[in-house]
Amino acid sequence: MEYQKLFQEYKLNQNQLKNRFLMAPMTRSRASQPDDVPNALMAEYYAQRSTAGLIITEATQVSLQGKGYANTPGIYSKQQIEGWKLITDAVHKSGSKIFLQLWHVGRVSSSKVNGLQPIAPSSLTAQNTSVYIFDGALNGDATFVPVEEPREMNKTDIDTVIEEFVQGAKNAIEANFDGVEIHGANGYLIDQFLRSNSNTRTDEYGGTKENRIRLLIEISKAVVHAVGKEKTGIRLSPFISFKDMNDPEILQTIMLAATALNKLDVAYIHLCEADWDDAPQIPIDFRIKLRDIFKNTIIATGNKTPDEGEKLLQDNLVDLIGFGRNFLTNPDYPARVKKSLGLNKISDTHTLFGGGQARGYTDYPFYKAD
Repeated sequence: MEYQKLFQEYKLNQNQLKNRFLMAPMTRSRASQPDDVPNALMAEYYAQRSTAGLIITEATQVSLQGKGYANTPGIYSKQQIEGWKLITDAVHKSGSKIFLQLWHVGRVSSSKVNGLQPIAPSSLTAQNTSVYIFDGALNGDATFVPVEEPREMNKTDIDTVIEEFVQGAKNAIEANFDGVEIHGANGYLIDQFLRSNSNTRTDEYGGTKENRIRLLIEISKAVVHAVGKEKTGIRLSPFISFKDMNDPEILQTIMLAATALNKLDVAYIHLCEADWDDAPQIPIDFRIKLRDIFKNTIIATGNKTPDEGEKLLQDNLVDLIGFGRNFLTNPDYPARVKKSLGLNKISDTHTLFGGGQARGYTDYPFYKAD
């Protein structure tokens, strides 16, 4: 297949992207300890993958309370800001653009991770859900622990979280990011507010779809005010139900949110699908309806083949295609697609999360002809 659209330049507001490949956010747990600081190894990793037109960083907590997994980076301290500057400088020198993903895990956490009781819209524990810590296992692997019962957030907690996202966005711009992505997907805090099964509140943040989108819109509006609409994107996952996130109303809720986000004129909506091999794909009629409602850039991520991505672009249903695992193992993924070259596979699943080492992180080779 000839990939006319995938290799076409794209203008995302003030950002001229060299192609329509997007490196999707992937947690790798390589931040320096004890303070979750981005580092030179991470800069090398992202620079290698600046073959993508746009990179979205791994999920980055806006506060210690917002942390749910070991060794994930933050964006709430001066030390973290300085660490992120290593990454943005390396990526920009390599000719790509990069947005930081702002993250609060809500109830998907444990006091064993951050010493704090999780917080959430309602005091409902996510069933069959675990997070991981590093507790000195002899083989260096992470240890999975169940999430704990969260404390229901009060209005002060909600106001604090909004301000944490705003400060995180400001810190990201100080660290020379081209923009930020608000993580409203995958069962984390904002997604927990969106869904009726995890949000049973009876105040202005729950009870109706209009109320359940309130936190997402308040955070988005505040971040737009702080750093600009052209630098603010949103990630949503209407068809993902893991982390105990089943909600029969979520599709209508997402469309309501998209209408409000369109009024805010945010830069993009990033639709995330599950990436396992037999995961359900977002139906075409949903994409058509979203395109009709939301007028700016739409991104599709979720186990797409280049052919599938090209078709979505050709049909004008999306504007950028996100690839995750293929960028993880193939820093030169666009070139491999263009030349129909073979792909590296994951060398060792033990290196996916943490370890603080280059193995399974920056040692995946670029293609070399025999």
